[in-house]
Parts: sequence; structure tokens; C-alpha cells
Amino acid sequence: MKQPSNEHLNIIADRDIKDSFSVARWDKQQFENRHIHRATYNRIFLITEGNGDLIIDATSWSVANNQLILISKGQLFKFSSQTNLTGYEVCFGDCFWEKAPASASNCKAVLFNNAADNQQIPLQVDDIKELSPLFETLYTEYLKPAYINKPDAMAAWLKIIMIKIANVNAALIEGFDSYENQIYRQFIELVSRQYQTTREVAEFAKQLGISTRKLTDICNRCAGKRAKDIINGQLISEAKRSLQFSAQPVKEIAYLLNFSTPEQFSHFFKKNTQVSPHQYRAHFVHIGM
Repeated sequence: MKQPSNEHLNIIADRDIKDSFSVARWDKQQFENRHIHRATYNRIFLITEGNGDLIIDATSWSVANNQLILISKGQLFKFSSQTNLTGYEVCFGDCFWEKAPASASNCKAVLFNNAADNQQIPLQVDDIKELSPLFETLYTEYLKPAYINKPDAMAAWLKIIMIKIANVNAALIEGFDSYENQIYRQFIELVSRQYQTTREVAEFAKQLGISTRKLTDICNRCAGKRAKDIINGQLISEAKRSLQFSAQPVKEIAYLLNFSTPEQFSHFFKKNTQVSPHQYRAHFVHIGM
């Protein structure tokens, strides 16, 4: 079976960004290339005007006026040809985010650790009126010559933007300060960091200081999913990216994801997707991905 090569897929990665932070302002920016981009920084797109499509992992999102699009590190994305955007792009790494006050950490955890649930956020006119000046202020600050504590100032503005985005997302408003929502966000953050090495619900529950049953109940109420399904979903997402966008053999992907054998990985993948890893990869080779 022919496997996709990096040359065929034309994947490019983020270049290193000074201080792990950048802001760009777009005015009818057109995207002509078909590169697949691997994000090593988190991204916030504030789109005031736009048309076209943005493919993130295996899902296509329509680009339109008045919306936010979030991309977390590790995701793969590309703009369709002729996509046109007006708005802002903010890129930031974890080491930059650490400069932001801790009180905003929950917002980042919810928005980016489970990015697929918050990939696209529609905005009302009043939301745009509130967010646009904040992005413009951050962009203006970014363009200023370096000065003492400039990264800290920009991190403070980013904190404000992140809190405002969380407030726009109605799903985050409900019970934002409740105990169960805090536990759920902590669980999502732990899974995003440990999914390759820790897969047992009981182990995550222990780290959170609650019972396994309590964690499962919280996940059901906050996300409508079992805790085990959330862990498995993180693994499956990473496996799909590797199968689609790399030339690594299936057995190598299995070991990178910490499965004991390729057979164990294949069984896990097929149980959760109804197709084998080879069948999944062959599908994307066939359609030219």
C-alpha cells in the first residue's frame, strides 16, 4: 500500500516566533497556497470579514463575517484557495501564556485543550464592537519597539481577550465558577498533557482528588461524554493526524502513542472508528490528501 509522503503532503511547521508571541492584522488577505500547516503555537483568528474555507485536521469550516476560529498547538490546518480574510491573527506559545495572570488559566484550558468543541465561535455585532478594539490595542502594542516588561503587558492584554472570548461562548458561561466545571476543566487539561502515558480514568481521578465515579458523573454532566471517551478521543485525534499527514509506518505511530504492540493500536483504532489504521490512511491517499 502506498503511504503519503511529507513531500506529497507539503506540510510546513510554524517558524520560531520571538518571545513565542505574534500579532498580525489582515486587510482582505488572500490565501493562494495549499500548504498544510502544523501549528506549534495556539492561534486566535478574529474574522470581521471573510469568505472561503479553513480545513482543521479532517474538518472543513466555512470562513464568514463576524466569527472567531481557534486552533490549538498540534492541529493541522490549511486555507482553501481564494480564501479572503479581514481581521487579526494572534499566535502564542505556552511559555508566553505563563506570563498571563493565573486567573485566566481556566479560560485557556477550556478553549484550547479541547479545541474541537470551540473551533468556531460565531459573534454578534456587539461582540465584534467589544473585541475589535482589544485586538487592535494588542496589535499596536506588539508593533512598539521593545521595552522593559513589554511581553508582560502584551500577556495582560491577551488575558483580557481570552476572558472576553470565554464569556462570548455561552457554553462556558453556565456555571463558569461551579465546582464541577472547574474539575472538568482540570481534567481536560490533564488529558491534553498526559494522554500518551496515562489512559486510566482512575489515575486522572486520583490526581484530581476525587473518585472515579465522581469524575465520570462530572464528564457526563459537563460534556455529555464518559471520561474514558474523552481520553480515547484525544488519542484517536492524534492518531488520525499522524495517519493523514505523516509517512510514519503504523507500527511507529503505535509506539509513539505508547501502545504495547501495533496490533493493540489497530484494535483500539478500529473499535473507535470502525476502520483499520491502514484503511483510514488509504482513504486519504485515494482522495489526494
